[in-house]
Amino acid sequence: MSLKWTDSLEIALDLIEQHPDVDPTQIRFTDLMQWVLALERFDDDADHCGERILEAIQLAWIDEAD
Repeated sequence: MSLKWTDSLEIALDLIEQHPDVDPTQIRFTDLMQWVLALERFDDDADHCGERILEAIQLAWIDEAD
């Protein structure tokens, strides 16, 4: 199953697996975007990403990390 920008929770879970030692409250959006684009299951256009989407991914990551 490929992931799109709207799959915030699934993206967050993949990021937790890929970056287990990262504190999601300290990540810059530019880094977050690059990490999402680098995920193996991710298949969406980088131009469809915005600050709200990155915030949703970050919040899902924070929620799941707790």
